[in-house]
Amino acid sequence: LSFRRYLLTALTSCLFWNTFGLSAAMDSKPNILLFLADDLGIGDIGCYGNDTIRTPNIDRLAREGVKLTQHIAAAPLCTPSRAAFLTGRYPIRSGMASSNRYRALQWNAGSGGLPANETTFVRLLQQQGYTTGLIGKWHQGVNCGSFNDHCHHPLNHGFDYFYGMPFTLLNNCQENKPPELDIALQAKLWLYSQIITLAVITLAAGKLTGLISIPWKIIVSFTLVGSLFFISWYSSYGFVQYWNCILMRNHDITEQPMRLERTASLMLKEAMSFIKRNRHGPFLLFVSFLHVHTPLFTTAKFLGKSHHGLYGDNVEEMDWMVGKILDSLDNEGLKNRTFTYFASDHGGHLEAQDGSSQLGGWNGIYKGGKGMGGWEGGIRVPGVFRWPGVLPAGKVIDEPTSLMDIYPTVVHLAGGRLPQDRVIDGRNLVPLLQGRAQKSEHEFLFHYCGSYLHAVRWYQKDSGAIWKAHYVTPVFHPPGAGACYGKGVCPCFGEGVTHHDPPLLFDLSRDPSEAKPLSADTEPLFDTVIKKIRRAVEEHRRTLTPVPEQLSLYNILWKPWLQPCCGTFPFCWCDKEGDNTQSL
Repeated sequence: LSFRRYLLTALTSCLFWNTFGLSAAMDSKPNILLFLADDLGIGDIGCYGNDTIRTPNIDRLAREGVKLTQHIAAAPLCTPSRAAFLTGRYPIRSGMASSNRYRALQWNAGSGGLPANETTFVRLLQQQGYTTGLIGKWHQGVNCGSFNDHCHHPLNHGFDYFYGMPFTLLNNCQENKPPELDIALQAKLWLYSQIITLAVITLAAGKLTGLISIPWKIIVSFTLVGSLFFISWYSSYGFVQYWNCILMRNHDITEQPMRLERTASLMLKEAMSFIKRNRHGPFLLFVSFLHVHTPLFTTAKFLGKSHHGLYGDNVEEMDWMVGKILDSLDNEGLKNRTFTYFASDHGGHLEAQDGSSQLGGWNGIYKGGKGMGGWEGGIRVPGVFRWPGVLPAGKVIDEPTSLMDIYPTVVHLAGGRLPQDRVIDGRNLVPLLQGRAQKSEHEFLFHYCGSYLHAVRWYQKDSGAIWKAHYVTPVFHPPGAGACYGKGVCPCFGEGVTHHDPPLLFDLSRDPSEAKPLSADTEPLFDTVIKKIRRAVEEHRRTLTPVPEQLSLYNILWKPWLQPCCGTFPFCWCDKEGDNTQSL
């Protein structure tokens, strides 16, 4: 009897202290550390099944925390996906979804970007007393009406500190790489310029030899028009490295153009420094990696070290940077007081190639990749959480979740309140992560390609089925290739897509690779599921309100009066970092 009483007392005490400790940890505001990779495929890291690329630090996060297997991006490209991440809302609600072929911001000197009336989770945490910082990629715009109004800048969306790239990495940022920005349009502009030049030379030669009777005024006018045409497009596309490849600290440009050989060192130094400065907390640090976007610039320490060429080298360098930042938490005694998250903004870029070399990621068993709004490979991404003592270690959750869920999750942890004047599409993940809830709060997820709805996912919780209906799919090139090789990314509309009526239907719980579409003949619930999803689409569309399109053709155009410049435009070059940074 005494032993039983002792055992009961011990169990009660243990339960009390575990509950009390958990409650105390939850009552205090944790530091929040968010890692977001660029273009990383779900199949590129060890904890998701890759046994050839070494990612020990990301794998350690998964071992010490919670891994999500159905973590879904709200868009398959950088700009809209990150807008959804920051706002907790589908990009179409904020105007960050495009109806044209330009689905991401193209220039620092465009006028589009994350609208000032969107409330990011960063701003809400700032209001809760958090010191907020962004290190790395932004790609949500800079200016609206003048070169220094900074209406879309990170500091105008709740960040106290910004160090990084207001745009995104491109091949144009590296000297020896072929241009990447709008190559098809540039090829046409070059062709038109050459035709005009040839016409001017032919007219002048004909006039000089007497073969053509034409006034010199017409030839001069034609020459002037041709020169203006050339200057109008070459002044932007001819200097992409200067206009787009820049580093900023807050509102000040520190490198124009940036020197890639030291960028990783600078980013890492800034992230570690932010943690040290704000160790007394609470802080929010968003580390938005430039890795693993092309041109995959990798420092000498990691070149040739992986089994997957330059791409694998770049992934392993990023993982090493994750490890160094986690070490900074440990060194400051912050590990157990920090809620840490790692994800990618969307799937790997299958079409990124250099001859036979693959420069984009691997999306595991999932069909498709970056740019494809419906197929799993474009939107299913890694999702790893760690908070020692609060979240269980080594837990795997197979429930559908979204990058948009980070918004209500971190706002809840910070003790804030969600905006009541708008739809928030994300759901608080804390109960699911802790095991207090067994099912995802999401019933439907809507998969857009630009502003076009391509697919819808329905989680039928009572049966466990995850139905997915594809209304539109891209036409792969060449046929059966699994991607749109030769096009950069697959289109969202026009001749490059196929419309399905009835939609293609899959049950992801049985067919995660989306290999065998179901039909009324093979699936008894086919008509019921299609009707249920159709009603959900109708209800979803009733919640949408018209907003200005931030990625309209006008907004994405390069405008010289909006160009961030560290000198007097057009003489924009500077290096305020010097050579005092330590190499990796």
